[in-house]
Amino acid sequence: MAAWQPLLTHVMRERSHLLVAYAGLLTGNSADAEDVVQEALIRTFSKGRRFENAAAAEAYVRRAIPSVFIDRARAKSSTWRALTRSVDPTPHVVDIDAQVDVRRALLTLSPRERSCIVLRFFDDLTVAQIAERLGISEGAVKRYLSDASKRLSAHLSVDADWERAPERSLVVTPKPGSIK
Repeated sequence: MAAWQPLLTHVMRERSHLLVAYAGLLTGNSADAEDVVQEALIRTFSKGRRFENAAAAEAYVRRAIPSVFIDRARAKSSTWRALTRSVDPTPHVVDIDAQVDVRRALLTLSPRERSCIVLRFFDDLTVAQIAERLGISEGAVKRYLSDASKRLSAHLSVDADWERAPERSLVVTPKPGSIK
C-alpha cells in the first residue's frame, strides 16, 4: 500500500462532504461538484505529494477545486462552441488560399506575437486570460497583439481588430484598393 493511500482514505471519509459542498458553490449542483472533487483529488494525490496530515491534504485539494472547475468549464465551453460551429446550416466554402496565406503570415510573427494572436482569435481568450496563460503582463499582450496585427495586416492586405470581444469572430476588412 502506498504511503498516501491511508491519507486519501481519511480525507475521503472525513472531509469529502465539506469538499463537495465547497465545489457545489462553484458548480451549482452536487453531481458536477462530486466530479470536480474527484478530479481535484486525483490531481492532488497522483503527483506523489506528501502531506503532514489530513488538514494539509484537504487544504491542497480545496485549492485545486477552482482550477479543476475552470478547466472543466473551459473544456465544456470549447466543446459547445465547436458543436455550434459545426451545426452551421448555411453551406460554408473553405478558401484554401486564404488559409495558406494566414498560416504563411503567422510564420512571419515572433513566437510571442503568434501565441497571442492564436490565443486571441482561435481560442477566443481575452487579453487578461492570455496574460495569465503566458505569464506576462496585459500591457505586453496588448503590445504583441498590436504589433502582430500590423504585421498581419501588411501581409494579408486586411485590417484586423484585436480589441473586439472574443466571442465575436475576427473582423477582417479589405484595405481600400486591395481587391482587384
